[in-house]
Amino acid sequence: MTKKDIKKIVLAYSGGLDTSVMLHWLRDCYDAEVVCYCADVGQGEELEGLEAKAKETGASRLYVENLRDEFVREYVWTAVKANAVYEGVYLLGTSLARPVIAKRQIEIARREGADAVAHGATGKGNDQVRFELTYYALEPDIKVVAPWREWEFKGRSDLIRYAEQNRIPVTATHAKPYSTDRNLMHVSYEGGILEDPWAAAPEEIFQMTTSPEAARAEAQTIEINFEAGVPAGIDGERMEAVALLERLNQIGGEHGLGRVDLVENRFVGMKSRGVYETPGVTVLQAAHRALESITLDREVLRLRDGLSVKFAEMVYYGFWFAPESRVLRSMIDETQRNVTGDVRLKLYRGNAIVMGRRAPRSLYNERLATFEAEDVYDQRDAEGFIKLNALRLRSHARLEKEAAQTAGTTELK
Repeated sequence: MTKKDIKKIVLAYSGGLDTSVMLHWLRDCYDAEVVCYCADVGQGEELEGLEAKAKETGASRLYVENLRDEFVREYVWTAVKANAVYEGVYLLGTSLARPVIAKRQIEIARREGADAVAHGATGKGNDQVRFELTYYALEPDIKVVAPWREWEFKGRSDLIRYAEQNRIPVTATHAKPYSTDRNLMHVSYEGGILEDPWAAAPEEIFQMTTSPEAARAEAQTIEINFEAGVPAGIDGERMEAVALLERLNQIGGEHGLGRVDLVENRFVGMKSRGVYETPGVTVLQAAHRALESITLDREVLRLRDGLSVKFAEMVYYGFWFAPESRVLRSMIDETQRNVTGDVRLKLYRGNAIVMGRRAPRSLYNERLATFEAEDVYDQRDAEGFIKLNALRLRSHARLEKEAAQTAGTTELK
């Protein structure tokens, strides 16, 4: 399919610098109608005035799709059940949003009879992979237009100049050229002034969290309630998914939880510095792990922890709709059947401290764990257990000892 064959494009549009310029550029370079689509995954005030802005810049129409509930229930809660963390610290807020956004974009392209879909991801980043793997997994013959891989602009400074020349309203400036991505789960910051890994992120960029130094002086104790691994309530009050996450974002943010600054390994092969705020899910991760400590069998927990690493990589790389991802999600769900109960946490200046955990199907047996009673666990049984496990270690030690003695005898001769 050539440019001339493309008559209608559905553009994933945020109203930010990149996609605002992109909308104007697509109208110029493709003789095609451009339909804009914005997924509401919790950007808040960023959605205000978006329709007028899109049409002013050349869109034939704008879809604003409310995906907040689906995003939290199907994607964020799945990551919580998996305890998914990429490279030890990143909770995958941007990565998890991409498949739900791209899925609806394909549905709109079908509805509109569009020939192509377009996105604002750069040719250096992970998002281009996440969007396009989802497109092709759901609509294998769709045409993808990726302006960052086609146009003449080299960076965001070029985009700002283009926007100024064409009177495109944008909020980015030469003084603050970093990009942000916000949803119900987190806010991410990258590029521009953040590209120096030695430079600290300016305090004024943060939107969801206060710094631990400026956080509330009083600790706060809260109780998180889970059902089959899924967050279900706070302090005994049952809550819907979006409301629960918003509440935890507020509480966690007030206590300075959830800031992460890392240099991560992108799927495309380079290292990239990212700064993230994820207060609510940071609280949930601490609580969920505590509940699993009394509800999961030891070997199941070890297996699930191994799956967590693999799952995080799949999400980060963009393989949510791959066959192996569906299988893995089913396995994670199976591990969560008994992860029902409550966890009490104390939040204080960047810390989520576990204070207690309870579950109706707990594997923790106080009679076994106690140092007082002897009628349940006979401590003398441990001797045979230890000796059996030490058998190979003792055999190895004897060989080493014999080898050392032989070497010493040879040296004396």
